[in-house]
Amino acid sequence: MIWPVALLLAIAGSAGGLLVAWLLFARRRAGSRLVSSLVSYAVGALLGVSLLNLMPQALEALEPGRALGALLAGILMFFVLEKFVLWRHAHDHDEGSDQGQTPRGEVHAATATLVIVGDALHTFTDGVVIAAATLVSVPFGATTALAIIAHEIPQEAGDFAILLAAGHTPRRALLLNLTSALGGVAGAGVMLFVGSGMPDILPYVLAFAAGNFLYVAMADLIPALHRGMTDRGSFWQLALIGLGVATIVVL
Repeated sequence: MIWPVALLLAIAGSAGGLLVAWLLFARRRAGSRLVSSLVSYAVGALLGVSLLNLMPQALEALEPGRALGALLAGILMFFVLEKFVLWRHAHDHDEGSDQGQTPRGEVHAATATLVIVGDALHTFTDGVVIAAATLVSVPFGATTALAIIAHEIPQEAGDFAILLAAGHTPRRALLLNLTSALGGVAGAGVMLFVGSGMPDILPYVLAFAAGNFLYVAMADLIPALHRGMTDRGSFWQLALIGLGVATIVVL
């Protein structure tokens, strides 16, 4: 049955990046360097899955105008979410916070709460996307989950920095983030229920998700690379972006 597989992939997509980020964050400097490199890899994975997987699938079932309209809606939706601070990143507060450099107590507790709420909304969207892709095919769902995990790692590292700066212990920060990851399971459940009864909605969800991923890659992660948030040269960044795209193509 496709439902258990979709739910497992949603759990992996929502919590996988979180757990890897927590393990890397515990290693401090070594972890922060790897997280920086993963930003480049995540750019390639997100661009690959959106342009080579999600949009082609949507265009098979929809007229180009409808598919591109859903793509545009996905881009604008994530712009609105970030504009109104429903999805917060560490660089909203301090450029160095993604490396754990923000001192404790400098971030207000309300900000930490906003991070958890925003993260739950974000993972809910991820769960919807993974379930929609899995309803098309299990390999398609797996590659989508992989792309989500890739971009969750640097984001979750930033969220950990915010929670620690707000005074939470590392263990409590992990538990709070795991709680927000339940949004991914809820999103997958909603998509499986709606998608099974209304299969015509799937192409729209895929195109909308492609817009989400394109926004994250091009409006969030690529500017971070240009601002020098990684300690590698441009050639290394390009190589990792290519590796991210190649991963999606191969899988």
